[in-house]
Amino acid sequence: MNEPLLLLPGMMCDARLFASQVSEFSADYPVIVPVLTGQSTFAELCKDILAHAPPRFALAGLSMGGIIAMEIVRQAPERVSRLALMDTNPLAEPAIRAMERDAQIERVRNGGLSSVMRDEMLPNYLADGSKNDDLLTLCMEMAEALGADVFTQQSRALQQRRDQCDTLRRIDMPTLILCGEYDALCPLERHVMMCDLISGARLAVIPGAGHLPVLERSELTNKEIKLWLNT
Repeated sequence: MNEPLLLLPGMMCDARLFASQVSEFSADYPVIVPVLTGQSTFAELCKDILAHAPPRFALAGLSMGGIIAMEIVRQAPERVSRLALMDTNPLAEPAIRAMERDAQIERVRNGGLSSVMRDEMLPNYLADGSKNDDLLTLCMEMAEALGADVFTQQSRALQQRRDQCDTLRRIDMPTLILCGEYDALCPLERHVMMCDLISGARLAVIPGAGHLPVLERSELTNKEIKLWLNT
């Protein structure tokens, strides 16, 4: 059996985000999808993950999960054998976005989780023009299952996140930088920048996908992940 593979989901997502990857890789790798709840800072959340993770593992994170993956590498690089950063962002939260999150948190606390997800979050998830109702329904179901408290925790963590560019410069392991061609939240140029910061990193762009290529183009995404795991 190969080393364990930790998959870190995005904001208001759970293990269902990686259903295709779990199905594809679990025969050859122990696949672990931690629950990203219970803390309002990424530093503390990473400590929780590391406390329960195997001694050494391959690490892949998407969106918020990618931000957490960078913090894990910052805290404990010796625990990570290889790294995949997917549709994510190494920069600190801009002040204007932090203010927008404050407004979202207030609406969610007042019973508006479904409307915030439907009207403000989900429209940015898929490639422009995509109307895949099944994927949007899944995203809504994951968010509603996690609930308002988790939305607040994760939003606070995102507001306070650190710039991880120095962390990326220090990475010395096989690294995949992957994004959807039409990711509106974490655009291609951000991933080119990350690839430039990490010595030897490989960039993979998934055609026709937006922010969630693990769902939108799962077969192509799995091919890239398999190549990374065998590097």
